[in-house]
Amino acid sequence: MKPIKITFIFFVVLTTVSFVSKGIKTKPDSSTSGKLYDEIAHADSLLFDAFNSKNVYKMKTYFDSSVEVYQDNLGVRNYQQTMEAFGTLFKKSGALTRKLVPGSMEVYPIKGFGAIQTGEHVFSHKEGGKMQSATFKFMKIWKKTGNSWRITRLVTYDHPEDWK
Repeated sequence: MKPIKITFIFFVVLTTVSFVSKGIKTKPDSSTSGKLYDEIAHADSLLFDAFNSKNVYKMKTYFDSSVEVYQDNLGVRNYQQTMEAFGTLFKKSGALTRKLVPGSMEVYPIKGFGAIQTGEHVFSHKEGGKMQSATFKFMKIWKKTGNSWRITRLVTYDHPEDWK
């Protein structure tokens, strides 16, 4: 009986190692596909269409009034402070734009509430006639009410100290 158990365990381990070494997933990765992923990707794209077009009024519709924004180099802001910061940013002459880093986004459900979105994005602007870009990490907590998605928490980090 023991040789059969040992052979079975050896087979399971060998099969798992083989799948992992060949990049074959042993379970589906719902964090990078599916209905929830598509909904959050869509909401994220609409949010940053508004950002890239400097439309603070449209951006407001994607943030819950209880939002808290945590940024490593600037601190913590509430809804009013965040909207004021966007308004000030949008009045500056340089056009700051955001693009999601392809393949970096992951989405995880929060039962009975919404979703967690993580990823990386690139912000770019012209400075001194040259295009400047930097990549940062983010995490958003999205709340779903009816068919509407709103951000309740935003954490953005990995900024250089001089990035404002």
